[in-house]
Amino acid sequence: MNKLDQLKAMTTVVADTGDIGSIRRFQPVDATTNPTLLLKAAQQPDCQPMLREAIKWASDNGRAGEGFLQKCTEKFTISIGKDISQIVPGRVSTEVDARLSFDTQAMIDKARQLIDLYAEAGVSSDRILIKLASTWEGIRAAEVLEKSGIQCNLTLLFCFAQPVACADAGVTLISPFVGRIYDWYQKNLSDQPIAPQNDPGVKSVREIYQYYKAHGYQTIVMGASFRSVGQIEELAGCDNLTVSPDLLEILAADEGVLERKLFPDVTRATDAPVKTDEKGFRWQLNEDPMATEKLAEGIRSFALNQLQLEELIQQMAS
Repeated sequence: MNKLDQLKAMTTVVADTGDIGSIRRFQPVDATTNPTLLLKAAQQPDCQPMLREAIKWASDNGRAGEGFLQKCTEKFTISIGKDISQIVPGRVSTEVDARLSFDTQAMIDKARQLIDLYAEAGVSSDRILIKLASTWEGIRAAEVLEKSGIQCNLTLLFCFAQPVACADAGVTLISPFVGRIYDWYQKNLSDQPIAPQNDPGVKSVREIYQYYKAHGYQTIVMGASFRSVGQIEELAGCDNLTVSPDLLEILAADEGVLERKLFPDVTRATDAPVKTDEKGFRWQLNEDPMATEKLAEGIRSFALNQLQLEELIQQMAS
């Protein structure tokens, strides 16, 4: 077997793309999108009909006034998500507008709107993971949504306080960002490439995975944002890994042996799991310059991509 097939035998492989063709080709179990990936999809010729349909839908449903562009982007997002759901057997992650990342109630309301739109499109809620930034407010929103039966994917995790709080909140899945952690350390603390086994992003996911298994948490750990195949190989055996098409291509072409690195049957911890309240969460985040910078940067980046998608729709609607 090639390395992609070997990885699929020990880890749930998730396509980190909104490109339908790539998803069909690599046949992942799940798929995940974000504003960056949706913006790329919107610029592809085969997605133009979806954008025009979203504009028509928003206009026909009396949404041509305030909030028109947001409604168009939501409809486009649902259209992409529906198409993906017809290809993958598992779940599709769909992101709440990053501009709401510090408003708990707004995130809850927006998540429910997205689930309702999916229902109108014929996609049941058990096929969807609502993606939220792992701010304190985002985690609290996820806690409410999970209790009401809406499964969540918490993203932009960079410091240990975030996965601890997510597990305590009963979050379905978390997406710690390997590559973005690597980027920060490479830029700020090292003038030489960091080997995958010593990669701080890889170490972060490994620590979270072992903590969850040791304490019996059911929250799924999904490593994300990879920069190299080596990072993926060091996390072989993780619950889930979401991988871009270019890295899936490299794995599929490699006939070498892939060694499993993470195992679920770790020794159960005898000590109590870590607990963190809001003050502790904010302080730990504040004390980690990498986490503080990358969380803020990630939210800004996703918000900018959302605005760019809205601008693209505005041009088409004019």
